[in-house]
Amino acid sequence: MRQLTALDAQFLSVESATTATHVAGVAILDPSASPSGALTRDALIALLRERLHLAPPLRMRLADVPFGLDRPYWLDDPDVDLDAHVHETTLPAPGGERELAAYVAGVHARRLDRGRPLWEAHLIHGLEGGRCALYTKVHHCAIDGVSGSEILTALLDPSPQPRRVEAPPAPVSPQVPGTLAMLAGAITRSIVQPVETLCSLARAAADLDAIPVVAALPDARRLAQAARVIAGDARPLPATPPLVAPRTPFNGPISAEREVALGSVPLAEIRRVARAFGMGPNDVVMTLCASALRRWLLAHDALPARPLVAAVPVTLRSRRPAGDPSRDAAWVGNRISAMITPLATDVASPAERLAAVRSALAAAKRRFAVSHRTWLDDVCAMVPNAFAALATPVVFRLAGVAGAGVNLIVSNVPGPRLPLYLCGARMIAYHPLSVVTDATGGISITCASYDGRLDFGVVACPARLPDVWSMIGHLREAMDELLALLDDYPEDSAEDPAEDSAVRPGNEQGEMVPA
Repeated sequence: MRQLTALDAQFLSVESATTATHVAGVAILDPSASPSGALTRDALIALLRERLHLAPPLRMRLADVPFGLDRPYWLDDPDVDLDAHVHETTLPAPGGERELAAYVAGVHARRLDRGRPLWEAHLIHGLEGGRCALYTKVHHCAIDGVSGSEILTALLDPSPQPRRVEAPPAPVSPQVPGTLAMLAGAITRSIVQPVETLCSLARAAADLDAIPVVAALPDARRLAQAARVIAGDARPLPATPPLVAPRTPFNGPISAEREVALGSVPLAEIRRVARAFGMGPNDVVMTLCASALRRWLLAHDALPARPLVAAVPVTLRSRRPAGDPSRDAAWVGNRISAMITPLATDVASPAERLAAVRSALAAAKRRFAVSHRTWLDDVCAMVPNAFAALATPVVFRLAGVAGAGVNLIVSNVPGPRLPLYLCGARMIAYHPLSVVTDATGGISITCASYDGRLDFGVVACPARLPDVWSMIGHLREAMDELLALLDDYPEDSAEDPAEDSAVRPGNEQGEMVPA
């Protein structure tokens, strides 16, 4: 049992009638390789029952402090009711990507039941070609990219034959925090809150020029440098481009509805472009996103003169903790930060746009390398939980009205190169899905590399971006645009590059790992 961090609690506070803050994924599965030739709900529940002890976030539930005076606690639940978490449906004909995405969008829009462990799984039958899908969502307060990757690893196997898993340890009666103990903790925290706020403010001040909204304030860079000098760090801050997010049609207050689009490009094409131009695959992926967004904005006569500004999640976990992860509380919750970078949507030439995106990412990485990397935690820790739970949805809504924040979240997930299996069914694609909020834009783009493909999941609020499927077409057009540039660049003109600068892609949900 442990208490949520300020950042974990913030993911709860952000939720409102129009905002859900879970992360999810859609696995497309071919059950023909399984022993029975089918993937059933009973088989999935049996697998979860056997391996739930390997995935701590799936067996933890919240214990709220009375009156919301302090952050909730995590409580281990040894008797998870899997029947209440695992659902099953069959798509209407013809069972294509559009029908699948429509069902997923409806489920993705719904918030999770906080009275249970914060996750759901939906087994979806009726896909064309005899395939099925598994949509899973877990609340962002319970996982970040690394722990989410661990959950996926726990459920999947490298062959159709499921691997043997050690029996779970004997269940331990959960230590339920008493009301008086929680209230005493809340009083203690309220006493030390002013000191915690001052410490967080001092740390965050050193990164003012890298934090959305405040980075646009006059002299933010000078104030950040002065705060660093006062703290004993006199290193000059690397130069960074302006981080002022322009207004777009998909920025503003969002509705409760969601639309989802799924698509893929061959990973070999990404690598060809990366080799030809001597850059990392992530530079190419970010350029694809920038180009697709530019095409959408041009089509809607809404392209701003300034580049869009994206938030790129970054994990602060450098390696797996020692010991048994099933017993390690460190795997529940978040250890993340974010890089903020422009996307060069204002650059017309594809080749120049590719170079501009690479340059902007390199500058963001250099800046991130000298940051405290904790500004997300520090900003969240400044506000008492009781106030944050009430104020956060209002602040995010006002940010959407004012057009403050970032234009969108973009995540790239390096994943397994070899095929994986669930209950004997081969996973042939995996599309990650993320969050949209008033302050971070009505669209998020997430992609994952898996078994020679780059699978995209685009989530949008239809009130802000009604034609979400057009983004998949624009991504394919953007890939063709980059491939057309290769006529002037021999394929062996550059070595297969390592990821440049101070951070490298990690193997987690939309985040990057410090090198």
